[in-house]
Amino acid sequence: MSYQIISDGACDLLSDYTTAHNIKIVPFYVTFDGENYTKEGEGIDHDTFYRKMIDEHAVPKSSLPSVQDYMDVFLPYVEQETPIICICITSKFSGSYNSACNARELILETHPKAAITVIDSTLNTASEGLFVNEAVKLRDAGISYEDSVAELERIKKTGRIYFTVGSLEYLIKNGRIGKLAVLAGDKLGIRPTIIMKDGDISLGGISRSRKKSKLSVLSSLKSYLNEPGINKEDYNFVVSCGYDYEEAAEFEKEAEEYLGIQCDKTVSCRIGTTIGCHTGPYALGLGIIQKNKLCN
Repeated sequence: MSYQIISDGACDLLSDYTTAHNIKIVPFYVTFDGENYTKEGEGIDHDTFYRKMIDEHAVPKSSLPSVQDYMDVFLPYVEQETPIICICITSKFSGSYNSACNARELILETHPKAAITVIDSTLNTASEGLFVNEAVKLRDAGISYEDSVAELERIKKTGRIYFTVGSLEYLIKNGRIGKLAVLAGDKLGIRPTIIMKDGDISLGGISRSRKKSKLSVLSSLKSYLNEPGINKEDYNFVVSCGYDYEEAAEFEKEAEEYLGIQCDKTVSCRIGTTIGCHTGPYALGLGIIQKNKLCN
């Protein structure tokens, strides 16, 4: 029996991909004035969003999908008796997962036979997008609902992001600095290498130039891929960026040569407005995840 894949907007998959693969997205909300919130992808496009940050030094804020938002998306599939796999951003960063779980519980009160699995991906942006892509592969290969859920739960811990940002400004202003707080204060000019794994972020290094920070990202990922028991052929890779598409295209070529990999050109992903609120316009990096073993 087939199933419907749903994800929140933090997966940063573009509409050409989600439409082609029948994925339903529950968007976050974004605001520049702290009062008027619009749904991601509906009120402002990527380029306009990032230009406001660059030209006006605007500091946007994001807000999570509500329980009602999830119920509105879940119910049509429940009424059609279509099972649902809903993939959410790491619960350490957002309450989106809790909203989805609460929506599920409310629906089960009136539809007790509904099949709704909500997965805390422990991931974010490009790695969450790759995780959704694995769900697509499983569904399209005819893997059962139960086996797909089990395999997704297994591989989610393998997802990582290695990235850099233009500065720490937006991470600090939006309260996402966490373990990177040691770098705050008068060091906004540094360019960190940030590693996200197991649902949280850590520091992989610091650089004084954009060129060196990009090399640090690649070096950090290469070190991981060289660890015992890690086979890079088992992983899928995708480059994602905020504002600068041209830089991302060049970085993708550099990554493929430096790491000896091929990035997945079929996964259309760009850091969206929700994540961009925290990373700023010049976020750039690589998401990775282990390919599922049931249909790859």
